[in-house]
Amino acid sequence: MKQAHEHPAGQNNLQIFGLDINVPVFVASGISVLIFTIGALIFQEKAAEVLGALRVSITTQFDWLFMSAGSICFLFCLLLILSRLGDVRLGGTHARPEYSRITWLSMIFTAGVAIGLLFYGVLEPVYYLLNPPLGIDPSDSEATQAIAISASTFHWGLVPWAFYGTVGLGLAFFAYNKGLPLTVRSVFYPLLGERVWGWSGHIIDTLAIFATLFGLATSLGLGAKQAVAGLNYLFGIPATDMAHVLFIALTTFFATLSVLSGLNVGIKRLSQVTITLALLLLLFVFVAGPTQYILSSLFAGLADYFVKAVPLSNWVGREDTGFLHGWTTFYWAWWISWTPFVGMFIARISRGRTVREFLICVLVLPTLCCLLWMSVFGGTAIHQLLFEGYTGVTEIITQWKPELALFKMLEQMPMTQVLSFASVLLLVIFFITSSDSGSLVIDITSSGGKLDAPASQRVFWCSLEGAVAIALLLGGGLKSLQAASLIAGLPFSILLILMTVSIWKGLRSQKR
Repeated sequence: MKQAHEHPAGQNNLQIFGLDINVPVFVASGISVLIFTIGALIFQEKAAEVLGALRVSITTQFDWLFMSAGSICFLFCLLLILSRLGDVRLGGTHARPEYSRITWLSMIFTAGVAIGLLFYGVLEPVYYLLNPPLGIDPSDSEATQAIAISASTFHWGLVPWAFYGTVGLGLAFFAYNKGLPLTVRSVFYPLLGERVWGWSGHIIDTLAIFATLFGLATSLGLGAKQAVAGLNYLFGIPATDMAHVLFIALTTFFATLSVLSGLNVGIKRLSQVTITLALLLLLFVFVAGPTQYILSSLFAGLADYFVKAVPLSNWVGREDTGFLHGWTTFYWAWWISWTPFVGMFIARISRGRTVREFLICVLVLPTLCCLLWMSVFGGTAIHQLLFEGYTGVTEIITQWKPELALFKMLEQMPMTQVLSFASVLLLVIFFITSSDSGSLVIDITSSGGKLDAPASQRVFWCSLEGAVAIALLLGGGLKSLQAASLIAGLPFSILLILMTVSIWKGLRSQKR
């Protein structure tokens, strides 16, 4: 047994039994999550009751905090893009990117959206068509079709990617330009100074791990529900709790194998496969579906997005509280809970990019991709309802079986079985890449910023992610999954706002 002293962040590191951990962070986060998981599995009904109540309380009482964090992060990123601070290169003047731009963008996109687009890509636009926000008259067909795409894109566009951009930029800058460990605490060095290596930093990193674990568990749980629903649809496999547990356990096993293969083999290769398969599925639906309508929906949705973005970002005096609290507040908390994970992952692969290039690519290109996805899948489902008289998707939404929305839309497409199987396969790969990437990030955080910590630690976190997803699914299903993201995102939203100040101070000192 020996202490590690390479860096102030490693003052609390301990090397024992083949592990290399930051003791306060690893112990606090690991034990807390284990206790939560065991408790949720033993007291499933009580867990569902408590988590359900917390979900309602947080969405209604703290909507102002989540919405403020979104607006602040977006305006902060926009300011950096337009200012001379955008010229700063991550890693210094002579640093050059490790990955090609296409590979880099593929890894960013697959890590950033993962299972969510498959789950909500059909569900969300059709739901907003039937239940439009902002007091839009449901009988106004033109307005509802536009808001269906624009409101969906709003939840997957510039503001949420600004969350990722803020955290990713802070981590990359302070790691590569200031030589600090690649952990969330490092971003607060301009505000806290040497205190980041003490208990203040331990609390920040522990909150980052909580956010990452529960944010990931939400996505993994959604993916499990949709994949099992797809297997039931394709092969008649019963969509039972045991099926969900077995699916999560099996895919977690494959994620563990990917973890052991390392970043440049497992995550990189899977990201390339995922983006290729997603593009093929997107292209097929675009060509085989109502192509002209999809294109008109895309441009109408884009125009409406710029018109409605400000009203949708406002929380004062809103009458559409169901939309505000049930969708936007949840989404912002979910995205925020993912920021430590995706931000650190993006930072890990973004050395050599300028601040401007980094933010434009992280904000604009994924937003356009999400707009295209919503227009293709959501637009196709809307066309089926309005112009073909097909009510399969709306019936599923009325019965609130959201995991079936995608497969019901695909029923009307040629090669239905092939497309449905490809969607399930894509869900599995998204599941693996998310769990793999998340394990890497949590391991870096819990080891004090070490990029080469023992693989056994990543296996531990990968297994724990799967266990948390199972506990939440059994302890309340979709509502518990959403509550977990809200609980994790609440404290981190405050850190996000403070982070913008700290990054600004750090970039200003670099530019002098």
